[in-house]
Amino acid sequence: MIIKIEDLSPAKGASRKRKRVGCGSSSGHGGTSGRGHKGQKSRSGAKIRVGFEGGQMPLYRRLPSKGFKPRNKVIFTVINVGDLNVFSDGGVVDIEALKEMGKVKGRNIRVKILGGGEIERSLTVKAHSFSNKAKEKIEKAGGKVEYIK
Repeated sequence: MIIKIEDLSPAKGASRKRKRVGCGSSSGHGGTSGRGHKGQKSRSGAKIRVGFEGGQMPLYRRLPSKGFKPRNKVIFTVINVGDLNVFSDGGVVDIEALKEMGKVKGRNIRVKILGGGEIERSLTVKAHSFSNKAKEKIEKAGGKVEYIK
């Protein structure tokens, strides 16, 4: 059997007639054309913006605004120099080593080493950022500081 394009029709219930408003009482939408009686939404050209509450102070303006959250804020996981004493002398401290130790969790983490505590081992420390005090203490103990990009 050959199907012609003029024989095709939508499935039963898939399409319906458009709503003809304002075409007299016999259309079923006569009189007020489905807009109800009076009020702003019954008038022609009525547009009410989102959040408008009829002149009452809208909710988004009644609530207090507090703070600001920058979209591109870089969050560092901070680790003190004193916490690095658990690593063996001459070892390399990087993100993977800190994850195994349980100091760093998650993916795409940026690590900053701070100068809290004292370090007794010479370590090669690899991190995204260092405080001046931390850098000073690591190098004083005979270690090296390497920046990760």
